[in-house]
This record gives sequence, C-alpha cells and structure tokens, in this order.
Amino acid sequence: MDRKNNNNNNNNKNNNNNKNNNKNNKNDDTNNKVNSLINLINRAKKGTFYGEKLKNVNISEINKIEDIQKLPFTTKAELRNAYPLGLCAVDDEEIVRIHSTSGTTGEPVIIPYTKEDVEVFTEMMSRCYKVAGVNNKDRVHITPGYGLWTAGIGFQLGAEKMGAMTIPMGPGNTEKQLKMMMDLKSTVLTSTSSYALLLAEEIHKRGISNKIHLRKGIIGSERWSEKMRNRIEKELGIETYDIYGLTEVYGPGIAIDCDEHDGLHYWDDYLLFEIIDPITGDVLPDGTIGELVITTLVKEGAPLIRYRTGDLTQIMTGKCKCGVEYPKIARILGRSDDRIKIKGVNIFPQQIEKVIEGLDELCSEYQVVLTKCDGRDNMLLRAELKKNVSLDSESLLNLENEVQKKFKNFIGIKIDVECVNSGELPRSEKKSKRIMDNRL
Repeated sequence: MDRKNNNNNNNNKNNNNNKNNNKNNKNDDTNNKVNSLINLINRAKKGTFYGEKLKNVNISEINKIEDIQKLPFTTKAELRNAYPLGLCAVDDEEIVRIHSTSGTTGEPVIIPYTKEDVEVFTEMMSRCYKVAGVNNKDRVHITPGYGLWTAGIGFQLGAEKMGAMTIPMGPGNTEKQLKMMMDLKSTVLTSTSSYALLLAEEIHKRGISNKIHLRKGIIGSERWSEKMRNRIEKELGIETYDIYGLTEVYGPGIAIDCDEHDGLHYWDDYLLFEIIDPITGDVLPDGTIGELVITTLVKEGAPLIRYRTGDLTQIMTGKCKCGVEYPKIARILGRSDDRIKIKGVNIFPQQIEKVIEGLDELCSEYQVVLTKCDGRDNMLLRAELKKNVSLDSESLLNLENEVQKKFKNFIGIKIDVECVNSGELPRSEKKSKRIMDNRL
C-alpha cells in the first residue's frame, strides 16, 4: 500500500514537472518571439522605408506578442513605391543577392538579401524537402525559373543543403526536360501545378511512363484544386506536396504540407503569421478564414512587418498526426483580390472548382471568359472533359445543362457553359491564366 502511494506520488510529481517544463518552454518561446520582434523593429527602422513608417512607434510599448497589432500593416503597393532599394535596411556592402517580383502588374518589388537571409532561406527550403520525405539519395528535377525569381535557386539551395542531387533545368523546353528526366532518373519534380500537368500529359502521349522514375512532386506558385492534384498524382504516379511562399518574404519554402496532406506547416521560429479580416483589418482567432499577414522575425536585408499577402487561409489548431511540431495553416483558398464580380455576385475560383469537382466527366482544367453585351455582364465557363470521355451532342448538351444548374444552385447566378475535349484549353509552363476578363 505504501509502495503504491509512493509510486502515485512520484507519478504526480513527474506529471507536474512535465507540465511546468512545458509551460516554461512555452514562456521561453513567447519571450524569444517578443525579443525577435523588438530587434526586428530596431533593424527595420534603420532603413528608409520603415524608418519613416515606424517613426511614431514606441518600442517600450511592445511587451507581448499581441502588441504587434500596434504596428501598421505593409502593402504590396507600398513595396512598389520603395523601388528600387528603399526597402534595404542594411549597408550596401552587406547585400549579397538581389531578387525581384515579376512586375507584371506594376513596378517590380526589389528584395535585397544578406548572407544570413540566404542561409535562412536555404534552411527553410531544406526543411520543406525533409517534411516531404526527400533524402540525399533523391535526384531533384527543378523546373521553376531562375534569374531574379526566387523559385529556381531556392529549390536548388534547399536540395543541395540536404545532400540531394540537383538537376537545375529551369522552365520550358519540354523535350529536353523529359530527356533529362529519363536519362538522369529524376525522382523528385519541383514545378508549378500547370507545368506538372503539362509534363504528365506529354509523358502519357509519348508512352514513356515506364521510363520515368519520379516518386515525389513539390508543387507551388499557384493555387491548385484537389481534382488537379489527384490527376497529377495519378498520371505521374507520385505523391505531391503543396509548397507556399512569396518573393517579398523569402521565396518558396515558408510553408509546406506533410504526409497527412491536411494543411501546411510553417516555420514560426522565422516567421510570425496572423489572420485578419481583409476588409476591417481586425485580427481573427485561430481557425477563422481570413487574409494571411506575415512578419519576418529575423530577416535583415528587407525585413517585413505585418505584410498583407492577399492570400486567404486560416491558422489550424491542434497537433498534426505527422509528428512535425511546427504549426499549420490551411492550404491557400485563393486571394482576397481574386474574386470575380458579376451580376452583383462575388465569385472566387475555389467555388468554380467545387462545381467542377462534383462532376466525374470533367477534369480539373477550366477557363472563365467574362464579356459585356448591351451593358450586361456575361460569364462563359469552359470546362474540359477527361481524356477518356467522349460524348455525343445530346450527352454533351445534357452535361453542359447539369454544370449550369449546379453553378446556379451553388453560386446563385446563371452562366453559359461550354464543355470542350481533353487538351483543348491552353497549357502553361508557368502559371495558368484561367480568368479572361474582356469587359473593359
């Protein structure tokens, strides 16, 4: 009896010690983040951009992580206005690399990197590969772009850090891509979802599936539906991992999904994530969908404070079954500025994809064409049939009517629908352009 009581007492003491240790670790982690935030503000103030933007911020008011809400947001438009090097917060001689956004919708955003920034970027990419189950025996086939874009070199640095063989192909030249993929026996594909699909279709068309050795796909740069993901996995015979990133932050690799494929793990020792209401700017509780806001806790060259990404997601709660301790966000649902407004209704791409996902005859590819006639907005949804589906004119008309009905029931407006044969819609080596707005 005494021994049992002693054991119970010891167990209670151990449990209490574990609770205290966990509590202390959590407190230490919070304190470290507060200190990182304070250091970030002090670093950022040394630059022209944040020196002006944060001139009225009192550091003594930053005592807990929630105090970040006292700091102003940063927007893409502001970063464009800082062109070319207004974002730089260190002396020029500390900058070892320059990256840039494409600038397709305005002045490009120039992002300077210090040696430490490059090392952090490399570490995050390396973590992504490890979470995806890539190892030093793999051969990583890199198709994203190089040059000023962050993707190609980011994928390369992360693979090299973990000791994998890298094959830095870059974009385009599908003929050579497939030759190298076969001859070098690539096991991991890194690409956009659009290009992964194009490669899958070419491999099937040429009948060379038995010569392809891919086992994993790390895919990002654009939002892609579950239907598209399933199709890529089935046709290439691989498991895919959704990777997320932005040039303004570091590049790809700030978050990735794991073997559970239920959300993306992000590196909270380097980055602070918030979710806000995209209209009011109010911070939303975990588990609520809103706009992702990112603060770079350790970035030196071009630190970012409360950067509004425009991407819609949510911070997920609870521990992941995969065992990775880092927190998660949900897969990106779309962008706050991605919506189509037609006939007084806001429509997001993911809603269109939901309609398509429910129809077995259709594959993942679609295109929306918006026009205006006699002052009225019109929307045409062009949806592509699966490659093994062949319909007579009556069956095709019935399917188009079914898509139209589902769209009306789910979204609330009547649209025109055209179902086209497999491969008829344009393919891209980069990102697919799915919305064609011809109303202006």
